[in-house]
Amino acid sequence: MQELIKGNKRFREKKFPELKENVEKLVKDGQKPEVLFIGCSDSRVTPDIMLDVNPGDMFILRNVGNFVPPFKCDEDYHGSAAAIEYAVSVLEVKHIIVCGHSHCGACQSLYTEIPLEKEKVVHVKKWLELGSKAKERTLSLIKDPNDKEKLYRLTEKISVTYQLKNLLTYPDVKRRVDNGSLQIHGWYYKLEDGSIDCYDQETQKFKNLEECINGKWSQKNTKKK
Repeated sequence: MQELIKGNKRFREKKFPELKENVEKLVKDGQKPEVLFIGCSDSRVTPDIMLDVNPGDMFILRNVGNFVPPFKCDEDYHGSAAAIEYAVSVLEVKHIIVCGHSHCGACQSLYTEIPLEKEKVVHVKKWLELGSKAKERTLSLIKDPNDKEKLYRLTEKISVTYQLKNLLTYPDVKRRVDNGSLQIHGWYYKLEDGSIDCYDQETQKFKNLEECINGKWSQKNTKKK
């Protein structure tokens, strides 16, 4: 905690003066981000730092595994769904990025039994079910499931594509993708070197972000699967 306190002091003294004018404008006029970034809660994933953005640039949703739960029309508590709806229907963002990452604990956990009493991690176990289709697809493609490195890395990437599909179950997301006012993107962040790959819908493969000019996901691509 002392390091956090010191960090805030450094931020206020050194960094905030550079941001002050922009932040004051955001306070006065409100936020108008063009991007919803859906990333993992993993402490090694740092959206603001790895994309070098300023306050107000991105509306950020983080959860375990950067999973997108399918749309469900009920009055239960849906934190991730609420963030998606707010970004799309209220803030009217123009882009949604689902960003997976290497060495993702959630994807790895799909292949192991969580060694704790169910009562302690009941929500974690239920949440991980959102990765089951990615696990099944990976196992159908990989030649040697005992090669954990390839197994986990492939699962992480395939999971991103399934979360993109889940996004299209949200009525306003689908409507805006269909009319061209919203684009959704699948990214994969490599912890080892800070680089990002982008899912290319034409080749159905991930390529370096700088080579992926548009890289958007569309309903047309979903029908190919």
